[in-house]
Amino acid sequence: GLAWAQQDGNRIVTLADVAYPKALLDQPDPPVLLYAKGRIELLNSPALGIVGSRNATKQGEANALAFAEALAASGITIVSGMALGIDAAAHLGALRFPAATIAVIGTGADRIYPARNQGLARTIAEQGLIISEFTIGTPPLASNFPRRNRIIAGLGMGCLVVEAAQRSRSLITARLAA
Repeated sequence: GLAWAQQDGNRIVTLADVAYPKALLDQPDPPVLLYAKGRIELLNSPALGIVGSRNATKQGEANALAFAEALAASGITIVSGMALGIDAAAHLGALRFPAATIAVIGTGADRIYPARNQGLARTIAEQGLIISEFTIGTPPLASNFPRRNRIIAGLGMGCLVVEAAQRSRSLITARLAA
């Protein structure tokens, strides 16, 4: 973890750190620390979660992109989980604006999952922020993704579900935000 934190653009943020997101301090179970890569100042910017299906329709992806663009253009940072489908579209829509995007990932901050999002992750690290509460080297374990969702919900003023199945994790994230 310490070697990772010494690389350019990487930082470990603790509960006692002034950069720690104030919105997460109101949660019953805030992460003790966050591994952050990119623009740390985004942690305390006005934000909104955008989530939805990994197997999104083209229309769903277009809607997520359009919502993210409009919100980011008005100064809202878009928070999502860097999954395929709606998440990726939301991140892409926000990246054209200074408010940019935060990707909350369910692996260690040194890993990118899914692998197809390598390019997106590089762009987010340069123009936005990637965060994880999981230690460096943590693989993509199924149990990590619901934990990650509470951070997506907690960072934002709310959560927009663009497209999701009835028993989707996206709806759990929206309930956490409520």
